[in-house]
Amino acid sequence: MQLLDGIKLAREIKQEIKESVENLIKEGKRPPHLAAVLVGNDGASQTYVSNKIKDCEQVGFKSSLVKLPNTVSQTELIEAIQKLNQQEDLDGFIVQLPLPQQIDQEEIIEAIDPKKDVDGFHPENFGKMALDMSTFLPATPFGILEMLERYDISTRGKHAVVIGRSRIVGRPMSILMGRKDFPGNSTVTLTHSNTENLSYYTQHADIVITALGVPGFLKAEMIKEGAVVIDVGITRVDDATTERGFKLVGDVDFENVKEKASWITPVPGGVGPMTRAMLLKNTLLAYKNNTK
Repeated sequence: MQLLDGIKLAREIKQEIKESVENLIKEGKRPPHLAAVLVGNDGASQTYVSNKIKDCEQVGFKSSLVKLPNTVSQTELIEAIQKLNQQEDLDGFIVQLPLPQQIDQEEIIEAIDPKKDVDGFHPENFGKMALDMSTFLPATPFGILEMLERYDISTRGKHAVVIGRSRIVGRPMSILMGRKDFPGNSTVTLTHSNTENLSYYTQHADIVITALGVPGFLKAEMIKEGAVVIDVGITRVDDATTERGFKLVGDVDFENVKEKASWITPVPGGVGPMTRAMLLKNTLLAYKNNTK
């Protein structure tokens, strides 16, 4: 078993981006600019956004934060998004999910200018991705592709099983693994919570990508010897033995599955850091498109 080390890879990618930004500054150009819209006081969302701001600082990006109260109306949030759409020196922005119950998430995503949608969630960008056109890829699937490429893991002709069908990870991942490219050219099976005898599919998979959000779901008996296992799930579970009183675990029963897998991502330290790095990569792409 070998670890797919997301922390190490993300550090390398951020260094590459930092060098690109330094070259831009030397040429007298402005740095790329990323903004985040944060609604309410959700602890996890605040942590994610603060980490993204730190990432921007590390690579030399300019970052902005738009904070709105939990009581914000649909109209007020759309007005804030339209201001960001029209801001010329802003290359890309994200609206941190989830949003409060009174907000129609779909309408918010569609309000974002596709050219600034560095999360890759807008229907126009999702459609371009599905058609194998140049666009912003959703950051988590993009990070997994980058990981497979940089570790030179063969995907051509392999059977890839994706667990979970969310628009953020599962569905785009299934499309991208089947594309005519590397990584890609896999035979893909998309499974989910209603799949009967799901373990039948995982037992025949060369690559298993799980994004279900169920701690320890994928057991050792559910994979074949030598499978590549990529764990997107991350759940906070109570653990009195730790200082914080909880620990972060993935969808994979890591200690047992690692004995059979050829490659495996840890949680934390696997897919998560890659997702953040790909958001920066998308922002750099948006900057290049914006400054042409």
